[in-house]
Amino acid sequence: MTSFSELTTMRVGGPISRYVAYSSTRSLISGAKKIWADGDDWMALGSGSNLVVSDSGFDGDVIHVQTRGVTVKKATGQRVSIHAEAGEDWDAFVAHTLAQGVRGLETLSGIPGTVGASVIQNIGAYGSEVSDTIESIDFLEYPTGVRRTVLAEELELGLRTSALKTGKLRGLVLGVTFSLEPAEEGLSIPIRYDQLAAVLGVQPGDRAPLDAVRPTVRSIRASKGMLLSEEDPDSVSSGSFFLNPLVTEKISLSLPQEAPRWLVGDQQQDRVVPLEAGTPDDVTFSEPGLVKISAAWLIEYSGIPKGFSLPGSRAAISSKHSLAITNRGGASSGDIGELARYVITTVGNKTGIYLVPEPTLLGIEL
Repeated sequence: MTSFSELTTMRVGGPISRYVAYSSTRSLISGAKKIWADGDDWMALGSGSNLVVSDSGFDGDVIHVQTRGVTVKKATGQRVSIHAEAGEDWDAFVAHTLAQGVRGLETLSGIPGTVGASVIQNIGAYGSEVSDTIESIDFLEYPTGVRRTVLAEELELGLRTSALKTGKLRGLVLGVTFSLEPAEEGLSIPIRYDQLAAVLGVQPGDRAPLDAVRPTVRSIRASKGMLLSEEDPDSVSSGSFFLNPLVTEKISLSLPQEAPRWLVGDQQQDRVVPLEAGTPDDVTFSEPGLVKISAAWLIEYSGIPKGFSLPGSRAAISSKHSLAITNRGGASSGDIGELARYVITTVGNKTGIYLVPEPTLLGIEL
């Protein structure tokens, strides 16, 4: 019997009651409709890179999406629409777009997963998110089996979330269409992430040679154990296990000055007006700004170092990046959950900030 330990990058998870892999969109649609008509529990699976399942497994149908295909749909002005089937490997797809001389996805190189899952999670890294380039998705609605195009604005893409992840839209992603742009003068999109800009030798906000960005991003990811590799035990994980929390400015100021933090969203600009003028009619008072705090910094600040493991556990914090929980060989879902709960509690007790898991957890309570 197939188990999730064979199909996920964390290599944990129990048996699957009914498992079917689909390599064509036609068979995927037909199979999904039949499963849905039977009324049993079901779930879709891509590469399993953002999924952690309990050792009891899943008593239902697992629809493994393995469809392939990439096509240029249209080129209009300064934009190029490229469509990829949901089962395409994400990193290979990024490489393909760069080989076509278009930019937009280069800083998302090296992220494990499939094209279809990229939308569900709204994957992001090094100053970019997939939401920056999504035009629409080809979608099969549950339970009606109606196939339709869902535009980007309907997907409610946010920080590692979407209407697909929250369950507001239920069904299967069949494919994704991206809006990219020709790489004029062989240059990338603006590099917004300080570390990446420094390694590339450019100022934040400047562009870099397109052919240099992808290998640089992959190298940085590898140095953090965030690039899948048979030779790196730290990559046996689900990537970042915790989201970088968003807090109010007041809470962020309660942390030590050295805590990495980034303002999120539009910030209201300061204005100076004469006292006698009163409050101008065009002045509005917005909600306090939000600040993103580094979850990795919070974990280490709370006394949990890289490589940390609970006594007797086969789960550990990555030795390269404190944001990842790794399977050191033979870990159970209980080991993963126990360590995650320890991190959440320890950071919460130290800082008053309770971390939220990033991967989808099935049958695991934190």
